[in-house]
Amino acid sequence: MIATGTPGGVGHAREPARYLTDGAVLTTGIEGLGSQRNVARAAVPEPV
Repeated sequence: MIATGTPGGVGHAREPARYLTDGAVLTTGIEGLGSQRNVARAAVPEPV
């Protein structure tokens, strides 16, 4: 298994704090294996 990402709260602990924004592109790669690309999307509340 290859785990990607960080534990929750890591961005909040930085100085200055950094958070993902809608449309942010995250690319994780391992040499000789490949890479994966993810786009962060803001959650849209469902209509009531």
